[in-house]
Amino acid sequence: MKIILFGASGMVGQGVLRECLAASDVDEVLVVVRSSLGIHHPRLREVVHQDFFDYTRIEPELLGYDACFFCLGVSAAGMDEARYTHLTYDLTLAAAGTLARLNPAMTFVYVSGAGTDSSEQGRAMWARVKGRTENALRRLPFRAVYLFRPGFIEPAHGERSKTTMSRVVYAVTRPLVPVLRAVFPRHILSTVIIGQAMLSVVRHGAPVAVMECADILEAAKRAASA
Repeated sequence: MKIILFGASGMVGQGVLRECLAASDVDEVLVVVRSSLGIHHPRLREVVHQDFFDYTRIEPELLGYDACFFCLGVSAAGMDEARYTHLTYDLTLAAAGTLARLNPAMTFVYVSGAGTDSSEQGRAMWARVKGRTENALRRLPFRAVYLFRPGFIEPAHGERSKTTMSRVVYAVTRPLVPVLRAVFPRHILSTVIIGQAMLSVVRHGAPVAVMECADILEAAKRAASA
């Protein structure tokens, strides 16, 4: 299969890229980035592109792919709703709308978040915007859309967040992960699990489109047992 990956420089994207390149049935991974990752692999291809709201210039590069893993996102901290909507809803739909037109047989997997509000009416701004984004993605004419809602994510192979606040949080909580995993075994995901689950839904599908932590874990188990 051929996969497009957005957000490859972020913590989740780094882990997903690692799993894609380790999978024997992945023929090519195309990463769309603003600056080069500096990674060399025979099955990895980069397109450096600055405007993530307009893909007209690179549309020919995006043709012929089986799946898109969209791991690109920003924190809502310090943002008003208009700004967060622009960097979450508008940015995601710019890419997804282009890909749906170019590759309608594609499976699109979007990393959302636990607590996302599908009603779009709740009190939490970020959850409303994420819910609106999810709902819009489900209306696009892809072969399938899967919405991943992870909670706490453990970086499995030294992946690092791009934001200072997130790096501090992960550094503080790292010693607690084994305890959290023992107490909440179905609520702690790793970057490996997320990557394996994404590959699994492309290969085999999944019973639900909105995938909470337990659903992501089950998809990863299917990938491991295949």
